[in-house]
Amino acid sequence: MNPAPAPLKGKNILITGAARRIGRALALAVARAGGNVVIHHGHSPREADALQREIAALGPRAVVLQADLNEPDQAEALIARANEAMPLYALVNNAAIFENLNLAATNLDAWERHLRINLTAPFLLCKAFAAALPTGDPGRILNLLDWRALRPGADHLPYTISKAGLAALTRSLAIELAPRIIVNALALGAILPPSDGRAKRGILRSVPAGRWGELEEVEKAAIFLLSGPAYITGEIIHVDGGRHLI
Repeated sequence: MNPAPAPLKGKNILITGAARRIGRALALAVARAGGNVVIHHGHSPREADALQREIAALGPRAVVLQADLNEPDQAEALIARANEAMPLYALVNNAAIFENLNLAATNLDAWERHLRINLTAPFLLCKAFAAALPTGDPGRILNLLDWRALRPGADHLPYTISKAGLAALTRSLAIELAPRIIVNALALGAILPPSDGRAKRGILRSVPAGRWGELEEVEKAAIFLLSGPAYITGEIIHVDGGRHLI
């Protein structure tokens, strides 16, 4: 029997917001692909420690680092801390906040909080990652977006604008950091219900695939972009069942 493929064997990958939900699934997918994981969390120490044990049981290494990405100094320092633990090959910007606010409901605090966590923190992390990567070493950056980033509507205003900015940052960095660092993104649709448990009724009527996405589908797409052809950069792959088309 052939052993399971390990396309990320020996690669060290930092995943922000890795303790819960999609971040957790990505961390386990990286571990199953042979990669070592730096598990970042903001305020989920128990979940992060449990994930560390789960990854260790699979064989790869995992370390846990806490940082509040609402604080630019902590975001900027995270790369150096991660590299001290294990020299990084890749950065996955997954951590984000998601609040259902339209224009009237969005005050300056909510606006700036979404931009700091969803856009400024990835900018600082990408900049520090690129600067710290040893000369000549290849690297990869994967940003997690939302289908709304390329088809903005009136709902989730500060979230959508922050993710649209991250889409632009993805494409800009793909140019600036080429050819050494590959930069791509996944734009997700209906994968998991909102963390507040309030899934919008009728949401699947706007999804051509007619169903919620599976975590495994996100995992496969992420592993492809982290380990696949280096000739793919600046790409935003929608994992949304075609929702961005409607």
